[in-house]
Amino acid sequence: MRHGKKFNHLGRKTAHRSAMLSNMASSLIIHKRINTTVAKAKALRKYIEPILTKSKTDDTHSRRVVFSYLQDKETVTELFNNVAGKIANRPGGYTRIIKTGARLGDNSEMCMMELVDFNELLLSEADAGKAKTRRSRRGGKAKAKTEEPKAEAVEVKEEAVVEAEEVKKEPKAEEVEAKAEEAEEPKAEAQEEEKEDKKEKED
Repeated sequence: MRHGKKFNHLGRKTAHRSAMLSNMASSLIIHKRINTTVAKAKALRKYIEPILTKSKTDDTHSRRVVFSYLQDKETVTELFNNVAGKIANRPGGYTRIIKTGARLGDNSEMCMMELVDFNELLLSEADAGKAKTRRSRRGGKAKAKTEEPKAEAVEVKEEAVVEAEEVKKEPKAEEVEAKAEEAEEPKAEAQEEEKEDKKEKED
């Protein structure tokens, strides 16, 4: 019976299992990324995350506790000097498991396990995504979207009004010119008549 079993023995005795997890944790801290099976990665995640949390407080007691799990001075130095500074602001969830398919020999489910804060590609993409999609609870983005079409509609209306005014002005100018020509025609006729009268008188 396996009621309430939450512990994966990984097919090993206790000493073998703890030694294997200790070695895998050391490899992950030094190399920041390892390839293993999904079952081992899930067991390692439970093993290493408390150790990473412990490394946030850099004192003698924390170093001794961490050393009791890892049994490697170089790994402890790397953890407290380099890794702890990067994970200082992260409240847990220091590791990521990415599945990579099945192993050819026994069809075991394989994965890549890495420290989240040391994957520069994903971090840069996340920063870029945050910069592009900044949201506020007031709905500032939605307002901006609704305001843009309004501004465009206002511009279109203004252009239409200007065109209509120009169209209205053009006929008025033509009418004024026609009236001026009509007024000039009688004047020209009157002047010609006066000239003819003068000639007749002179004769």
